[in-house]
Amino acid sequence: MKNTILLLLAVLLFACGPKEVPSIGDKHMVVFDNEHLYFDGGAFDAELDQSDKVYRIMDGRILMKKISLPSYDREVAASVKVTVASAGDRWDKSGSFFVIPEGAMPNFVSLQAGGDLPKGLEEHEGLPGVVAAGEYQPVVELMRFMTPFGIGFYNDKMDLRKPVYIPHWEDKVVWEQDITDRLSLLEGDVWVGVWIDTWTKEGYTVSAELKFDETDYLYAAKPKTGVQPLLNTIPYYRGQKHVDLFSRKDLVMKATVPAGVSNVKLNYITTGHGGHSGGDEFVKKVNIVKVDGEEVINFIPWRDDCAAFRRFNPGSGLWLIKDTATYIDSKARKYKEKVIEERLASSDLSRSNWCPGSDVQPVVVDLDVAAGEHTFTFSIPEAQEIDGDKLNHWLVSAYLTWEE
Repeated sequence: MKNTILLLLAVLLFACGPKEVPSIGDKHMVVFDNEHLYFDGGAFDAELDQSDKVYRIMDGRILMKKISLPSYDREVAASVKVTVASAGDRWDKSGSFFVIPEGAMPNFVSLQAGGDLPKGLEEHEGLPGVVAAGEYQPVVELMRFMTPFGIGFYNDKMDLRKPVYIPHWEDKVVWEQDITDRLSLLEGDVWVGVWIDTWTKEGYTVSAELKFDETDYLYAAKPKTGVQPLLNTIPYYRGQKHVDLFSRKDLVMKATVPAGVSNVKLNYITTGHGGHSGGDEFVKKVNIVKVDGEEVINFIPWRDDCAAFRRFNPGSGLWLIKDTATYIDSKARKYKEKVIEERLASSDLSRSNWCPGSDVQPVVVDLDVAAGEHTFTFSIPEAQEIDGDKLNHWLVSAYLTWEE
């Protein structure tokens, strides 16, 4: 009798214990494989309808593809890898790898066949596609990056520009980022794309991969998460332009946090542009974000480590700068000083949150907000206006993430 009772207890404990979560294993998807991304005005006008086919839109500066992604039950880590080399474009260009959920229609994928983006609000100067409008939602970036000066293509042509501390020019640049917080956008049928702001027919060679690493722990269920796009000022779609609104006003918008969610985070990606002397690319500007009037971000986005990327930038412009150097005199066996000329590359210069050849990490902050509607205010108080060919602008995107 005693043994029977013990056996029954063991069966009950097993039945009431943790359930094994089904596994589908790790997944690795090559989305774009050495695709040639380049500008050719009016050459690419096609309706986006087929899966697993690479489309070229925005005169070739955007590659788009509809892919089918797994829906995991077990805990999983997601990451993205982007590889870029020059196919003849020598310059540093803004780039973005992004996702559009299939359910966020209409969006600029469906609108490629005709029509326009929803008109922007008057307080946003009518800018289309920057914030949500009706069923339209801005795309969500998976990675922001900046192309180097001529990597790969110009290596042999620029050997005399190579500093002594660099053994060789790199053939390509590779970036990887964790994107697990955006996993809810990467299930089922989705559109993904790569944009590079090139204006040359030579352009770039681009690869992009998605990786899903499932945990080996049998009972680890995947948390339910969500993503709410807030804004995106990158000009992905025809009719859009570089946004210099921040030079005149704040961008104020409203968004709703659903009931029953926790661990709400604001994700903010920002880079300043305007390559002329004194442009927003080269001048420190504070970025401020407020939620319901309370400051949650206040910082100067700045990179002063750009010289560390010199090996990726063979095509960078170069100057000779006089400097007084202290060195070891081998004959005198002591330190001496000498005026020398050193190479200073354009790619070495500090910039507004980016370097040629770098990726850009989101700024992530925890928000203590209740369910319901909230007001978000995005400010760059000293941003400069576009003035002719002085293309001052800020590429800003933001989205919320949470757990359910």
